Amino acid sequence: MLMVLAVIGILAALLLPAISRAKRKAQETECVGHLHQLGIGLHQILAADHAYPSAVAGTESPGSWYSQLAREGLGLKETFKNEGVWHCPAAQWSSKWYNIHSPATPVCYSYNAFGVQVPGNKTNALGLLGHWSPTAFYTRIRESEVTQPSEMMAIGDSFDGTMTLSRLDLTALESIGAILSSHLGRINVLFCDGHTESPGMQFVFQDTTDAALVRWNRDHQPHREFLSQKSPNL
Repeated sequence: MLMVLAVIGILAALLLPAISRAKRKAQETECVGHLHQLGIGLHQILAADHAYPSAVAGTESPGSWYSQLAREGLGLKETFKNEGVWHCPAAQWSSKWYNIHSPATPVCYSYNAFGVQVPGNKTNALGLLGHWSPTAFYTRIRESEVTQPSEMMAIGDSFDGTMTLSRLDLTALESIGAILSSHLGRINVLFCDGHTESPGMQFVFQDTTDAALVRWNRDHQPHREFLSQKSPNL
């Protein structure tokens, strides 16, 4: 009996890592499917307006990019942040996140609003934030303003729980227990042309080659002059 129990214990120890990997792979596949659906919604807006949702809009199309994409692109209600296609099955958030951001609710997907710039530059952002207008918050970035849609990230996994996709420090992200350990060390990303990829997080957030940096900016330039900017605290 003891021998049988020992064998069962050994087999369980061998199987658990494989089961865990299979679970993470299934979660990644589901997450990619969600991004694909968001891409369909994004292109519904592009087809109608020839412009990308702005990060925050006033009179033009009220609400955040989440609201614009839900309403105009997907025809969904706006009480949606962690439901259906908006929910990544691998998302995990520590109590530290809630302590810092309370009473906010973390979101699973974020928008490339500022490019390689630190969030906050509202007048000349390199991403899809929009053009600053004192009367309308931000007017939309026109489709023609994105030089290489197939090589510019639009929406990706949110590792800090906010609506803005930024080149944040990976070590700092670990401390808030986001989803840094999910998707087998990769980030799922939707590009402006509608296709999805799952590049390594080191490549997206820390690589300083042209190939890595141009994916952030709508003019398809690396803009290393902004890399020395200090990232906001998480």
